[in-house]
Amino acid sequence: MTTSTSADLYKQRYGIAPEASLELPELSEGAARILNRRTIRQFEDKPVSEGLLSALLACAQSAPSKSDLQQYSVVIVDDMEKRTAITEWIGTMPWIMEAARFLIFCGDIRRNRRLCLERGYVHANDNLDSFFNATVDGTVVMQSFILSAEASGLACVPVSYIRNHAARLAQLLELPEGVFPIAGIALGYPTWAGKASMRLPQEVTVHRDRYDDSAMIDAVRAYGERRHEREPIGPAKQRHTDRYGVAEICPWSEQIARQLSLPERDDFRAFIEAQGFSLK
Repeated sequence: MTTSTSADLYKQRYGIAPEASLELPELSEGAARILNRRTIRQFEDKPVSEGLLSALLACAQSAPSKSDLQQYSVVIVDDMEKRTAITEWIGTMPWIMEAARFLIFCGDIRRNRRLCLERGYVHANDNLDSFFNATVDGTVVMQSFILSAEASGLACVPVSYIRNHAARLAQLLELPEGVFPIAGIALGYPTWAGKASMRLPQEVTVHRDRYDDSAMIDAVRAYGERRHEREPIGPAKQRHTDRYGVAEICPWSEQIARQLSLPERDDFRAFIEAQGFSLK
């Protein structure tokens, strides 16, 4: 575990030192580990045992759940042919194959539908809120899994890109009605310490008593300059250069705007409805 101070970790995360008036306390080891979280996509050729995986899943299931409904499921993809197929669909994420384990975290209202039927009740909550609740339940479980895995010396790479191939993935994993993929997790032992991703400052993301983004543009511009100084977005990583060209300086806001300027996963609603969800 790092011996850096809270102020050091704060500056690492935001690219700027905390204001002196904040008087940051020294964090517990667990909290400091979260603040020091690193991006790692390279794994050792080393297995993650069933015992450790089961313990991490127990940690994941210790997450809070909306009304104790527990509307999630996890699919562990051990079949290497299936992992190969997923990797080939995506095309740019070899760590899905290189990781020791690959898991798909899902929203799941099928289980409770069946339980209502078994108990003689009508499942009357098939609506947009049910879909949202299942998404949140599965996401909170996934985050608890990530935190416990990384505290145990493992690295995790979330893979939301699986939703670009949601229908094919559902067929591959035989996901029935009421179940949908949220994201995958590539899990394994890291080959290096990783790097800390700089995040938007709290003046952009945290609001007091009311929502106020009047100073957002200037704050994001300064953030982009800090990120560029630490880790420039080079031509190979810039989005949609075939359409927008290569920027000499590509700040974070340009990268995000480029990504969001073209439709992505515009078939996802149809997939969710085909999985038996009502989004009304």
